[in-house]
Amino acid sequence: MTSFIAADFDIPMGLNEPDFTVRPLTIHDAVKDYDAVMSSRMRLAGLFGPADAWPAADLSLEQNLIDLAWHQKEFQIRRSFAYTVMRPDESQCLGCVYVEPSPKRGYDAQLFFWVRNSEHETGLEARLDSALRRWLTDAWAFKHVARPGRDIDWLEWQALADV
Repeated sequence: MTSFIAADFDIPMGLNEPDFTVRPLTIHDAVKDYDAVMSSRMRLAGLFGPADAWPAADLSLEQNLIDLAWHQKEFQIRRSFAYTVMRPDESQCLGCVYVEPSPKRGYDAQLFFWVRNSEHETGLEARLDSALRRWLTDAWAFKHVARPGRDIDWLEWQALADV
């Protein structure tokens, strides 16, 4: 199996758009991230697959902090990459982006992202989607990125051969 990310590849630290910034998710984002997650809990169910139960109704701020610490460590060791989507002034978390190794053959990586419930009607999700497509092409070294649940149906995704 080839490495997810080459050892000498400079991991992109994010991107800046007029109405949002994407940057690495850290423990310092716990409160704003928790607000975004819990205010959007119903829309987030199934984000990582049809059977995925995250986020639980009883997710605590402490549990969220632990999750963010795990994401931060995974980023540091180059295993997966979680980013927060913030307003340009950092006043509010608007969502998250996850770049991970693909468990399926034919794909270098998989991408998941979400925007908070309050931004659902603003068009932010479409603008973020467009920016992420450009960013993955321009800043990352992947040839084929899967977007399960978006560009590929979950049943089709699950039927693909594992790596």
